[in-house]
Amino acid sequence: MVQYLLSIYQPDGDPPPPEELEPIMRRVRALEGELREAGAWVFSGGLHAPSTSTVVRNGSRGVVTTDGPYIEGKEHLGGFNVIEAPDLDAALVWGHKLAEATTLPVEVRPLQWVSSG
Repeated sequence: MVQYLLSIYQPDGDPPPPEELEPIMRRVRALEGELREAGAWVFSGGLHAPSTSTVVRNGSRGVVTTDGPYIEGKEHLGGFNVIEAPDLDAALVWGHKLAEATTLPVEVRPLQWVSSG
């Protein structure tokens, strides 16, 4: 099985009001249950706003930290899931379901592992 990162991108700004957000979160929790039942769930998490991030850079003067985000944009990484799937097609099925549940764009990308031997 290959592990895939499903990255959820959300627009900058305030979150939707509770009457919109609560049904979305119910759908996301139901999908997580479906992933667990299928044995595909590895890990998932939501992120705080980009303004809470700190960027660590190594440069000619050594390591420097600055307030984030790393890249300014109209969207930011708002959450993610790590899943296991036999191939990209199967991972894309989960990505489609996550995009439907969240109503947001989802990027599906295989994880690359480096051997520790």
